[in-house]
Amino acid sequence: MPVKLKYGSSRPSTSSRGIIQRLHLDNRFVRYLLVGALGCLLLAIATLGYFYFKYERVVDDRLAKGPMFASVSQIYAAPREVRNGQKLTASAIAADLRRAGYNANSQLGTYQLNGDSIFIKPGPQSYHSTDGATISAPNGVVQSITAENGAALGAYELEPQLITALSEENNRTKRRLVSYKDIPPQLIQAITSIEDRNFFEHSGVNFLRIIKCGVQDLSSGRKRCGGSTITMQLARGFFLSPEKQLKRKMIEILITFQLESRFSKQQIFEMYSNQIPLGHRGSYDINGVSEGSQAFFGKDLKQLDTAEYALLAGMIQSPSRLNPYRHPERAIARRNVVLDSMVETGAISASEATRAKAEPLRLTTPDVDASQAPFFVDLVHEQLVKRISDQDIAHQSLRIYTSLDPELQSVAAEAVDIGMKNVDELVRKRYARKGDSGPITYPQVALIALNPHTGQILALVGGRSYGSSQLNHAVAPRPTGSIFKPFVYAAAYNTSLGDTSINGGPFTAVTRISDDPQEFGTADKSYMPGNFVKGEYPGMVTAVDALAHSLNIATIALAQQVGYGNVAALARSAGVASARGTPSVAIGTYSATPMDMAGAYTVFANNGVHINPWMLASVRNTSGDIVADYSPEAKQVLDPRIAYLTQSLMENVMNYGTGAVVRGRGFSAPAAGKTGTEHDAWFAAYTSTLLCVVWVGNDDYTDIKIQGADAAAPIWAEFMKRAIKLPQYSDVKPFSPPEGITVARIDRDSGLLADSSCPGRTLNIAFLDGTAPTGSCTQMNENPQNFFQKIFGLGGGHGPQVSPVITSTTTPSSPPAAATSNPTNSVQSPSADTQEQPKKKKNIFQKIFGGGDKDNKQPQPAQPPQ
Repeated sequence: MPVKLKYGSSRPSTSSRGIIQRLHLDNRFVRYLLVGALGCLLLAIATLGYFYFKYERVVDDRLAKGPMFASVSQIYAAPREVRNGQKLTASAIAADLRRAGYNANSQLGTYQLNGDSIFIKPGPQSYHSTDGATISAPNGVVQSITAENGAALGAYELEPQLITALSEENNRTKRRLVSYKDIPPQLIQAITSIEDRNFFEHSGVNFLRIIKCGVQDLSSGRKRCGGSTITMQLARGFFLSPEKQLKRKMIEILITFQLESRFSKQQIFEMYSNQIPLGHRGSYDINGVSEGSQAFFGKDLKQLDTAEYALLAGMIQSPSRLNPYRHPERAIARRNVVLDSMVETGAISASEATRAKAEPLRLTTPDVDASQAPFFVDLVHEQLVKRISDQDIAHQSLRIYTSLDPELQSVAAEAVDIGMKNVDELVRKRYARKGDSGPITYPQVALIALNPHTGQILALVGGRSYGSSQLNHAVAPRPTGSIFKPFVYAAAYNTSLGDTSINGGPFTAVTRISDDPQEFGTADKSYMPGNFVKGEYPGMVTAVDALAHSLNIATIALAQQVGYGNVAALARSAGVASARGTPSVAIGTYSATPMDMAGAYTVFANNGVHINPWMLASVRNTSGDIVADYSPEAKQVLDPRIAYLTQSLMENVMNYGTGAVVRGRGFSAPAAGKTGTEHDAWFAAYTSTLLCVVWVGNDDYTDIKIQGADAAAPIWAEFMKRAIKLPQYSDVKPFSPPEGITVARIDRDSGLLADSSCPGRTLNIAFLDGTAPTGSCTQMNENPQNFFQKIFGLGGGHGPQVSPVITSTTTPSSPPAAATSNPTNSVQSPSADTQEQPKKKKNIFQKIFGGGDKDNKQPQPAQPPQ
């Protein structure tokens, strides 16, 4: 009988059937769940799409304004002029052109260096026309300049250097744009190794890193871990606020996708490199690696080494906390972390990292901004706002060409730094002598240098440190003190052109003026000023001595005879707008800015023509088209002869008067100028190529109690010694008199012509034709008229004059120091303690027989201005 084998049942077991039944019964819930999930997904997609397209419009609106940095306006220096005979090498010219942006593919221009010659070809975006030239400079001297058409040229201008760039809108940001191809590869490696190692591989968002950072932030309770890629940082920097919030992070991701879809990785990195915030300098933000390179190292980006690239890359994390000036230890530690990261990514070897870690911080000086002319840039911006408009500056890529000479600006910054250390030491010594243990007030400073014949502002320092104070002292009004006095003497010379006489004759340098105590007040108010040196009343003094030693009483007495109103009117025409016709106008109690006074002195240096100092030359767009050109304002204020006569007096101020301190400090070139002390210290002086005004004073208007000869003049000397070593200012020449001027060698004691037997010191002095003395010092006793004029100061040796034929072995405008064969003619260069002072008043017997020349050398700063 067959046996049935049962291997199983076709019916499900009770338990199995129950599960299937339950599953079957629950299918509706599954369907609901699936539908809900799908709905949520669709809602999420719709929401994401909405925000994606919303922020697409945000990006579109931002990009519709133009490229990311299209609104950056760039400020350029003046073009450097190369002249025949100048000491300059072809390689130095090439270096200058490279700094300006010339290279093989530049739209600015190209050059070809061939040994001792260089061919220059400006491009379509050049400041100049596209006319090229070949400059030949064998043995370091420019021998010839030849235009492309073969014509010989006397000079050729190079492309202007970039000073800085100003950002869009109202932000005070410095940024130097750099293209991706010009970013050194090692800097790219440094940044990506520490900020986003997979930048060139990912699609813009590193989700694993974001999740990891989110977990770290939640566990620590602090929002410190970023997780942002380079593209996300760029999105945040351009479109979002920096605070860490979930919503902001989501928006950041959406904008990141927009950027990744629109730009290549290279374009994104280029924008990021130009946008990176790297801290602050004074009132400016420093943005971008190129500006950071200049701000922290004073070098072009391509000149940095591995350690410096790592330092810049490390600062991105927290520019303020890692500022190498304020926190060098933190900056070095972070730099070393970047170097280790570069080793991990294979960018550098371990040995290279070790060498880089051993490098100390080699930062530029904290006040590198002084050489970058921040006060100058501020003034340029202010003038642009007045002349164009803030919106036009903000939304156009303008090229703003100015008057600045970068080399001279660096020289000015160095001179101010050195000079103010000396001033600080004098201040500390004064406090120590007083036994004052309170806080020391250190003075501020301003220096302005310009071309005396064009008014071009070549260098400007507006304070000790732009980072500490943005107040521009170069345009801050202060009482001018004795640098105003030359206008009194110029006004007196003006009378010589008419029928007015001073002490019975035409005014000359040897006209005698009373320096005795006098009442200059009005019926309502007494005014009896004193001289700077207490008790120094030399009686009747020559005009040349009165200015050389800055005698207050004699100068006011002269102004009284000329007419206070005439003095003030002349000063106003020369730019000292506040001057009024009062006795004190003669000694500089009215205020003017250092820039005003620099402009005022162009009257003496420029044949009587006043030129308003200027800094804006031209504004162009990126195509080189002219938006605006500016011309300096000039007007004739003095007869050229009067300007030269006043200048001759100021030459003697420099050679034996209060300005002789600059001779003791090694500056020997022909120059004319004047010291000033009125609570503040001033020095204004010039050569044939440069005019410079230096001011030193306290912001709170308290008296610094230091003479102009001790505080301001040494800074001027330090600046000018360096300046005349530069090729463009080295051609210093003696001042040439115009027609109608006679230059005579005068015996200082008698005021008559000097001859070989004159026992006293002699001076070169300029006279209007027909007004020079006719007798010599040894003939004094032979001429009774001159004898009594000598005693009583009547006419100063004037009267009917015959122009003498005067010969001199010394160049008329040269310092007397050149006449080394006669010891009495040599220029002494006294210090502040030994400087020669005016003679005290002589009695009648001393006037006749000599004597009574004891000097008083105790300065009393509380007295009226010097």
